[in-house]
Amino acid sequence: MVERKKTKKKSEKEEVSISDLPGIGPAAIEKLEAAGIFDLMGIAVLGPKELSEVSGLGEAASRKAIQAARNLMKLGFQDGLEFAQKREEVFHITTGSKEFDGLLGGRGVETKAITEAFGGYGSGKTQLGLSLAVNTQLPLEKGGAEGKAVYIDTEGTFRPERIRKMAELKGLNPENVLKNILVARAFNSDHQILLVDKVGELIKDGEPIRLVVVDSLTAHFRAEFSGRGQLADRQQKLNKYLHNLMKIAEQFNLSVYVTNQVMANPAMMFGDPTTAIGGNIVGHASTYRVYIRRGKKSSRVAKLIDSPNLPDNECIFYVGDVGITDEQ
Repeated sequence: MVERKKTKKKSEKEEVSISDLPGIGPAAIEKLEAAGIFDLMGIAVLGPKELSEVSGLGEAASRKAIQAARNLMKLGFQDGLEFAQKREEVFHITTGSKEFDGLLGGRGVETKAITEAFGGYGSGKTQLGLSLAVNTQLPLEKGGAEGKAVYIDTEGTFRPERIRKMAELKGLNPENVLKNILVARAFNSDHQILLVDKVGELIKDGEPIRLVVVDSLTAHFRAEFSGRGQLADRQQKLNKYLHNLMKIAEQFNLSVYVTNQVMANPAMMFGDPTTAIGGNIVGHASTYRVYIRRGKKSSRVAKLIDSPNLPDNECIFYVGDVGITDEQ
């Protein structure tokens, strides 16, 4: 009997929606959904001013709604053991290379995190993104996440024929693999930002998305905000975009993989002058930061630059017909 009551309570809690919050009516819900906010977490992480702008509610009503959402979601402090149990929800997506997976902790790219790869052209950043989009669909025991991938293409680098080849060599159905990768071509930075909001809509419609690839993160921002006079505006916009990516990663338990362009640092007198675009804004927002460069005999070298729990290290991998691999 007690067990039944617990189950009933749990299901009642799960059924709580935005419409149950104080002051949120049909008109406000419509505006929130248009902005890509569909659940309590979406409300709970906003500030009163942000919610007011999005929903049309007054700031006092917004504050009440946010507080109610936070109480229902229990977003206060929790002990380390509870947090560790929550971390058990995290999936890992294999890169295809055991060496590269080892660099990232042993199992590959993780969900609830942003993994950034930066390097020169031809270093293998896009190939890693395409490999991850295919590997996401693999069963859990094979290093996949049994889900779909979203691919936001800003530079026209997505190639269906490359995906087909990878899928065939992995023993997968190429048509099914392509159907499970949702591709969008972003034509400017505003369009790129809008597409992240669309991910929430896709998940609400029942799409089991486990990976978002942005290739590349900074191309449009770099082209549209040129010169030192526009640097502050660019960094502010980029910062907000990265926060939105981190929010969907946490909210929907998915992995975000972004590629980044580079430049040569003229102040560097010795060593490798290659520097990632975006400065500290991108550096701080990325959970895992990897520098990829060409190595000897068509190999690639991946170097872990930043991680919250792993030491700096590097590994060698190859880009082959099957995607990212340990062998040439």
